Amino acid sequence: MTEASPERANMGFIALIVFVATIGGFLFGFDSGVINGTVDGLQQAFDSTAIGTGFNVASMLLGCAIGAFIAGRLSDIMGRRNVLLVAAVFFIVSAWGSGIATSSPEFVFYRFLGGMAVGAASVLAPAYISEVTPASLRGRMSSIQQVMIITGLTAAFLSNYLLAGTAGGSTREFWLGYEAWRWMFWIELIPATLFLVALLLIPESPRYLVLKRRREKAERVLTQLFGTEVARRKVVEISESIAKDHQPRLSDLIDRGSGRVRPIVWAGIGLAVFQQLVGINVVFYYGAVLWQSVGFTENDALLINVVSGALSILACLAAIALIDRIGRRPLLLIGSAGMAVTLGLMAAAFLTGAIGPGGTLVMSDAAGTLALVSANIYVIFFNFSWGPVMWVMLGEMFPNQIRGSGLAVSGFAQWFSNFGITMTFPIMLATIGLTGAYGFYALSALVSFFFVRAMVHETRGRELEEMPG
Repeated sequence: MTEASPERANMGFIALIVFVATIGGFLFGFDSGVINGTVDGLQQAFDSTAIGTGFNVASMLLGCAIGAFIAGRLSDIMGRRNVLLVAAVFFIVSAWGSGIATSSPEFVFYRFLGGMAVGAASVLAPAYISEVTPASLRGRMSSIQQVMIITGLTAAFLSNYLLAGTAGGSTREFWLGYEAWRWMFWIELIPATLFLVALLLIPESPRYLVLKRRREKAERVLTQLFGTEVARRKVVEISESIAKDHQPRLSDLIDRGSGRVRPIVWAGIGLAVFQQLVGINVVFYYGAVLWQSVGFTENDALLINVVSGALSILACLAAIALIDRIGRRPLLLIGSAGMAVTLGLMAAAFLTGAIGPGGTLVMSDAAGTLALVSANIYVIFFNFSWGPVMWVMLGEMFPNQIRGSGLAVSGFAQWFSNFGITMTFPIMLATIGLTGAYGFYALSALVSFFFVRAMVHETRGRELEEMPG
């Protein structure tokens, strides 16, 4: 196999592509995190019940599941970049509509559109990056996606905090007579528009071009990336790694010999599902509500989210430094073990609390400190491991012939699991309490450790054309 080494690569051009693709990651994070500070505003504006509010929050995730599935398949038909262009338009429409919505159905519609954009960006940005970077740098380059996701989350948390603080609360009137929570959504119009324009500056994935039998154009892109000599050999290798008798299709996920779903597909689905079963998005989507339930003010709760976001970025940077040195699998194992312990400590801390006036959880100072510290260490472990590594592996682990289809089913599984966790958290909170909920997430983290040991194989340093199917 021809290795596209960094020494022969046009790193400036590759850096531009990575930057543009990961703006999608920023929007993924911002769109996911912005809802965190708007829950009170949604309840007041739409007079919704707890279940209704839960669906308003989680409605985006149904769009994410469908968007990830459609985008994965559509990327084999339209191209990686073209699908991302459609996603950019959806981000813009969703940001505007979510802020202007006057009813729950209208709000759900616009959040669903935004969810489709998030789903598309979540699976295509790391896949696109993996298809244009040298194998020896692919983990680091693809991990930047997670840094941008967390940067987007942190930017949303900070924006929410500043807007709510300036207005005197998320439900208070801000500029032009609109409440602050509406402006929390409209801020997203700035990066969404930048994403749309910037995508016009980068080329289509060369592996997609070969899939569509556009070899000359693929060679031109590869020449820009790695030089003439490497480009010619790469086109041949990519061509040899795909089926000659048909274009990629969903049925390729089934092994022709055994008639069963390929093990690599189950590994991808498992990675996607376990990333959500550890409960990370409960912290992202319900962080402000969670910390208010244990006695913090709305302002303090929003500030805690900002701190968590900053710690997450530092953890992602550590992952970037190590992912191409020690590999993907060791980081996943470390993360599973660390999350199991910290989630267990959070469950134990919540067990000591008692329900006080207004249904809030009252905890001792020691238990509250333990919960807060454990939560932030848990976030660090997640973003050091499963946060970036899952997306890196989904973008690179599938052979060229089934990459789009593999991303479609794995991405759908990831976002459907996300929806399930988000929708069930308020129910779990009302039935088995925080201790039961976090006990379940801790158990899931423990099981994920053994799943990685049994099902996940290392991909560090391997060319995409070498990935086994």
